[in-house]
Amino acid sequence: MVFEKKDSVKLSDAILNFVKTWRNKPGNLIMILHRVQEEYGYIPREVALALSKEMNVPLAKIYGVITFYHLFKLKQPGKHKISICMGTACYLKGGGDIVQELQNILGVGLNAVTADGEFSIESVRCVGCCGLAPVITVDGEVFGRLTKEQLPGIISKFKGK
Repeated sequence: MVFEKKDSVKLSDAILNFVKTWRNKPGNLIMILHRVQEEYGYIPREVALALSKEMNVPLAKIYGVITFYHLFKLKQPGKHKISICMGTACYLKGGGDIVQELQNILGVGLNAVTADGEFSIESVRCVGCCGLAPVITVDGEVFGRLTKEQLPGIISKFKGK
């Protein structure tokens, strides 16, 4: 079996400048990883490897930070990111039913991306809108006091856009 060696990824000038600014500051790795995710939408393996070389930080340390904090993503999310609140209020007011219905509508489970790459679904602990429970966010837009019947309309608002 022959393996092709991938060309290493060159970090963008914006990321290199950010690394330069944060290199010697406390908490630099977390801040730099946030900047990488801002640019890519997730943290690609090739970029983590290039960052490891640029910062002279073991790749294992970078992955330790990425996997510890739930905000960092290792897989490319869908074009539209759906977050389902499963905090106490949302859970008690039917968050589980909302999860199940979204999975039925989109045909994928939690932490997955639809086949067309348009939507990804994730469960989150709280979005800070307990008075509107149950709540989802789609691309940061909050939808509260949800019923299963409202979900198709919400999805159609974002589909194809």
